[in-house]
Amino acid sequence: MSAIPSDQQAAAAVTPLPLTGERTVPGLAEENYWFRRHEVVYERLASRCADRDVLEAGCGEGYGADLLTAVARRVIGLDYDDSAVAHVRARYPRVEMRQGNLADLPLPDAAVDVVVNFQVIEHLWDQGQFVGECHRVLRPAGVLLMSTPNRITFSPGRDTPLNPFHTRELNATELTELLVEGGFDVAAMLGVFHGPRLRELDARHGGSIIDAQIGRALAGEAWPDDLLADVAGITTDDFALLDAAERDIDESLDLVAIAVRRD
Repeated sequence: MSAIPSDQQAAAAVTPLPLTGERTVPGLAEENYWFRRHEVVYERLASRCADRDVLEAGCGEGYGADLLTAVARRVIGLDYDDSAVAHVRARYPRVEMRQGNLADLPLPDAAVDVVVNFQVIEHLWDQGQFVGECHRVLRPAGVLLMSTPNRITFSPGRDTPLNPFHTRELNATELTELLVEGGFDVAAMLGVFHGPRLRELDARHGGSIIDAQIGRALAGEAWPDDLLADVAGITTDDFALLDAAERDIDESLDLVAIAVRRD
């Protein structure tokens, strides 16, 4: 008899979501850098969801929402994509999965204590409308946790985003303005940075392990064994999440805002 619980066996049997470039997924060696760079924010901010009712608006593959179920009282996942909704329901049964538009959140007023929105705002056409919806569904003094690529380092010197799935990228000042105008006080602005081991990998791969990956992807080239091994071995411990007071926020890879609903 198998010692693995039946619900875990069922989850393991679910077909992985395809990698489209619009979202990251776990379990792929070539995607591991981006997956860990996103996962670290869930890990470091999970305590802010402890014993609270949480909405993850734009939960994608669902791994982050599932991570939060370990500490939260309740986690509602929301995504607009049919395949993502079906996948989360099958693979992560602890998440209360719903389908809907982020511009019109399918929740009543004051429904949750925390809204999580990681690596999503840059995909939205009406960012102000979405922030206003977050304000509406949060309870008094509720918290909005948001991360997004830092425009300054993600699409340097470009008028349009490098990623074709992004509509508008933000720097720290622009993200702060968006949140304040939407009725929030920004309690902290953090940045995701490479830690010591990733800085070593940067040096090993021509100055940037990010550029090494993107260059081969754009050229359609096979990855050399050393690059693939280094990327596959990256963990969340290889990233640093630092306050703006600790390091220049404009140098960060991703921005992470902790915002409190202003009544």
